[in-house]
Amino acid sequence: MQVREAMSSPVQITVPGHTIQQAAQLMLEVDAGVLPVGDRDRLVGMITDRDIALRAVATGMGPQTRVGDVMTDEVMYCFDDEDIEHVAHSMGELQVRRLPVVNRDKELVGILSLGDVATLHGGGTAGGALGDISQPGGKHTQV
Repeated sequence: MQVREAMSSPVQITVPGHTIQQAAQLMLEVDAGVLPVGDRDRLVGMITDRDIALRAVATGMGPQTRVGDVMTDEVMYCFDDEDIEHVAHSMGELQVRRLPVVNRDKELVGILSLGDVATLHGGGTAGGALGDISQPGGKHTQV
């Protein structure tokens, strides 16, 4: 099975000049904990809700802090036509929960999360639990 069959798409992006408040509001709107950061047609980083909490808020930065100041700028990605088993294994080795997905022209086409993989494959008890946790809704949904 290929990544494109499991990834979430379309993808909302933010830009380095947006504030972390704008990024957080966008995360709320799309019910996601991560946003790719783009500059023109280039993927330049990723920002997560955890980046906002730990790199910004916990260190005293305010809501007007720029995304570019707290994003992760080392972007790992996968291709939409890669084998999902291989990519899931790589995610484990890299210790990442989400990867941006690009096509062979390096255009952003989706996001692959461990939840997407678990929902699709089951993956035993832990995978099933992660798949269940990754479903929209639930007791602790923020929307």
